[in-house]
Amino acid sequence: MSHTAIATSMPIATPRLPRITLRAFEPWLYLAPALAVLIVWTYVPLLEAFELSFYQWNMLPRSQPRYVGFDNYLNLLNLPDMQQAVINTVLYTVGLLPLSVGVPLVVALLTAQLTGPARNLYRGLIFVPMIVAPIVAAIVWRWLLNEDHGLANQWLRSFGFDTIGFLRDPDVALWTLVWITGWKLIGFSTLLFAAADSAINPSYIEAARMDGATSWQIVRDIRVPLLSPTILLLSLMTVLFGAQWSFVYINALTGGGPLRSTTNVYYLMWEYGFKTMSAGWSTAAGMLVFLVFGLVALVCLALMKKLAVYDD
Repeated sequence: MSHTAIATSMPIATPRLPRITLRAFEPWLYLAPALAVLIVWTYVPLLEAFELSFYQWNMLPRSQPRYVGFDNYLNLLNLPDMQQAVINTVLYTVGLLPLSVGVPLVVALLTAQLTGPARNLYRGLIFVPMIVAPIVAAIVWRWLLNEDHGLANQWLRSFGFDTIGFLRDPDVALWTLVWITGWKLIGFSTLLFAAADSAINPSYIEAARMDGATSWQIVRDIRVPLLSPTILLLSLMTVLFGAQWSFVYINALTGGGPLRSTTNVYYLMWEYGFKTMSAGWSTAAGMLVFLVFGLVALVCLALMKKLAVYDD
């Protein structure tokens, strides 16, 4: 057989991509669907909202957005309603911290020794508020706190006290909404603390008991420090999302009143966007909220890295 025949009968090898190149792109292929959703539904709307914040537009189809520059931001910063909403947002956040962090931590530590059916019963009961739909919870609390025939005021009258306008008194309404929002969060936070507490290495506690440490010393020097990552995480969540969680109750129970005493920045954004149809003001307020809470999140993350104690 000639050399020409042998050469033509042999298969021609096709070039292949180096495996190292494919392996370099493989993680990005797995991440591509999640990244696409994140970009399309988060970052693109964020950029469009940022652009819209420099325009004045009532969202009507035939109206054209009018460029106003930084006027939306300047007007918002000088608006008394925005100043009151910022103060209320801070009060919501500060008021929620004891209910979302302090009370659940104490409950989790006090019930850590429960076992068997008693433990499951307490966890089930304390988690019930979390699974109730927020609007359903708002309706139930409106009935309980009604100034004329609500059960809470009936009990107060039966003990000889005056009735309280839980949702009508400007000095009380905000703290009423803080309580309702915190009531929803107590169960969730308690279960997180209970799970974190059960993950603590029991040899630490046994060694402390052998050294003569009291129960309070074990809680103070071992359990609470090792629960610090969970404490800081829940504190971060409350600071960033506490005022946002209260939006449903403001909308359903008080409508921002009485006398704007329960309005916060999230409810004000909703009012500008869907009540007065001021899209520019609403997006400008959203950008300010995004900037402020982004900076707060960076500070909180830095504190978490510095203060958290880990079992390693």
